[in-house]
Amino acid sequence: MANSLRATLVGNAPAAAARPPLLTVREIVRTPMPYKAGRPLARSVIRGLLLAFGGCIVRVRGLERIAAEHDPFILALNHSTKLESLFLPAFLLHTRAGKPLHFIADWNLKLVPGIACLYRAGDVITLDRKPARPRFLNVLRPLLTDRVPAFTRAAERLRAGASVGIFPEGTTNRDPRRLLRGFNGAARLSLQSGVPIIPAGVRFPQHQDGTRIPELAPMEIEFGEPIVPPAKPNLTASAVRAWHGCVMQEIARISGKTWSNERKPHA
Repeated sequence: MANSLRATLVGNAPAAAARPPLLTVREIVRTPMPYKAGRPLARSVIRGLLLAFGGCIVRVRGLERIAAEHDPFILALNHSTKLESLFLPAFLLHTRAGKPLHFIADWNLKLVPGIACLYRAGDVITLDRKPARPRFLNVLRPLLTDRVPAFTRAAERLRAGASVGIFPEGTTNRDPRRLLRGFNGAARLSLQSGVPIIPAGVRFPQHQDGTRIPELAPMEIEFGEPIVPPAKPNLTASAVRAWHGCVMQEIARISGKTWSNERKPHA
């Protein structure tokens, strides 16, 4: 990564409204991605996404915590807009010199033209859970998913020394105040593998409080301290829920939201 980009990542930045985009066109185009050597299409897709949407990212803290030398880990972050699930992985690939951080994402996004190519570029793990809409598109499900369950493949990647990215809320949540209750897959995967979780929070500094978060709102990202699972983990349902709660509370703190384990409707 260029030295100028690293300098921009420090916490002492000016007010949000005055901040320029984090990445310049020069940095996007010229930053080497040696891990993607021999894969020009993947590099082009990553850079194309950042040229289109990278201006939405105005500030980042703790980026050194998800550097490639810290693999393996599980990155767990809140999920507020649909497009961020495309350009945030591209941003992380770019900052990690092209080394994949394997996100788990829904299979039905592959039904959108061009998304399958993006999935290949980011080495995405396809989650076979949600049905397609309209439902007749479900006939394509066997062609766009893997027979091996997503979290089994995620565990394989961790054992191989790679890192995994998960949105524990499980869907887009535009509520500016509260996280969804979420799913405990990241917590269980961490306990089973012994791999730490790095919680991350996405904030929207220019967003008006109380209204739903719009697409392409300027965002700040903070990567927190690793949360290390117990050396002798308890894999009972209650222990997994407790570990999930620890993770979600930390994501809530970093993202400036609240979280509750109670089943409440969210706006």
